[in-house]
Amino acid sequence: MTGAQLIQRIDPRDDAIVALQDIPAGAEVRQGSEAWTLRELIPAKQKFTARDFAKGDRVTMYGVTVGRAKMDLAAGSRLSVENLQHETDGFGGKQKDYRWVAPDVSSWGGRHFEGFRRPDGPAGTANYWVVIPLVFCENRNLGFMREALVRSLGYGKTSPYERYAARLLEAHQRKASDEELEALALDALERSREQRPFPNVDGVKFLEHGLGCGGTRLDAEALCGLLAGYINSPNVAGATVLSLGCQHAQVSILESELAKRNASLRKPLHIFEQQKCASEQEMMRRAIKATFLGVAKANEQIREACPLSDLIVGVECGGSDGFSGISANPVIGHVADLLAGLGGAPVLSEFPELCGIEQSLCDRCETPELADKFGRLMRAYEGAAQACGSGFDANPSPGNIRDGLITDAIKSAGAAKKGGTSPIVDVLDYPEPITKKGGLTLYCTPGNDVESTTAIAAGGCNLILFSTGLGTPTGNPVCPTLKISTNSSLAKRMADIIDFDTGPVITGESTLAEMGHALMEQVIETASGRYVPKAVALGQDDFLPWKRGVSL
Repeated sequence: MTGAQLIQRIDPRDDAIVALQDIPAGAEVRQGSEAWTLRELIPAKQKFTARDFAKGDRVTMYGVTVGRAKMDLAAGSRLSVENLQHETDGFGGKQKDYRWVAPDVSSWGGRHFEGFRRPDGPAGTANYWVVIPLVFCENRNLGFMREALVRSLGYGKTSPYERYAARLLEAHQRKASDEELEALALDALERSREQRPFPNVDGVKFLEHGLGCGGTRLDAEALCGLLAGYINSPNVAGATVLSLGCQHAQVSILESELAKRNASLRKPLHIFEQQKCASEQEMMRRAIKATFLGVAKANEQIREACPLSDLIVGVECGGSDGFSGISANPVIGHVADLLAGLGGAPVLSEFPELCGIEQSLCDRCETPELADKFGRLMRAYEGAAQACGSGFDANPSPGNIRDGLITDAIKSAGAAKKGGTSPIVDVLDYPEPITKKGGLTLYCTPGNDVESTTAIAAGGCNLILFSTGLGTPTGNPVCPTLKISTNSSLAKRMADIIDFDTGPVITGESTLAEMGHALMEQVIETASGRYVPKAVALGQDDFLPWKRGVSL
């Protein structure tokens, strides 16, 4: 067996090599002038040793240390959690200058997307109204508003699962046989966007959460900062806020956080405090009326030509596999570089998944101060995890490990590929606003998919590119989220959630650059509202604020 289609050495320095297909024990594989006889079956996505290792030797992949051998290993051996433990190189501030060769963006000259212009910031790729509780005590009232507004304004329909359950009930009541029950089918999921009274408003979104009281003042400030970010989001036309009145997350804190992000907010904001109202019904009447009129006003705005530099794109991964770092993530990274070259803002988050490649990121920072801030955030996060008896090494999930991401360093080195190669122009702590363009922003969030997407949408992202190798339905209430598969098998098997397939990179049918250009086109189509991501069509409105602490 020969051929580069079977294996890939990602970096010339690597002594761990990826199998692109299942390769049987005893097979000989070659790359360049080197050849290896495999000592055991190497399944696709798994890694094998390119040299003999003694116990304690460092293992290199993506050009960085990703582990240490637990035992002696002969060349051609499969790497696993049994013989490889997490290990990384150290880091310490900006140590060298960084020169970036920007990609050729001339083919995108004069291009634009059809978005919603905002009077006080970048354009939106969508147009939503949000209803926000400042404290979990208002979730019941939030639910009442959802019931009152969603279907009446044409944003909700009976799900195929509800119709299926109704048919089961009807069949059960007439004593149908087991065969008849088994034969009952699900309807196709309805995705029509027609016959809405306010067609220029994409929806009314309800940001239910379980925080706002009972935590520390820092928890309240972080929550209010996050919620202020959603109100200020370029994809949000206006907001309704429900407050109880006595909680830690006070209206005054929300207003202060809003002022930090936008001192002259020009979008409608309606705040209702239950303890100041004559009754619950009176507050709800006023809140529903204000929201209805706000949506009607927001419907007057239409999409118009907006510069590509207004795109603020968060890059994310979840359900990652052994192909993530060689297909979907570098394809997304190519788009990130195109965006940076066009004056836009790519944003890389999930700090537990940057473990082991800190030095290269520090060196990419435009200033030593940015590199030092990144280092402080990483060390503080790792220290908090260790104080709880854990650490970044515990980040990979069982699914990650089964599919070849044996250590957090392997996962991190592949995950960082989403950020491309442009200079790092800013480093932000949660939940600071994104303000810099023309390069990459590092944004401190957990590795938890939904906590991270929730955070970067609050930071100001108006689109998210989300890679997955195992499949995940994650979306966001206000930020369109494109799902990019690492392999074609997943794209076919879970076609209901995948928007773009980078599997042709693995098979050699397409290059990273070709896939990156195609994905950039889909970004423009999505930002213009001409393509609706599967997560949006499915109503996958995942919203999970990070209660600042240890979350990997």
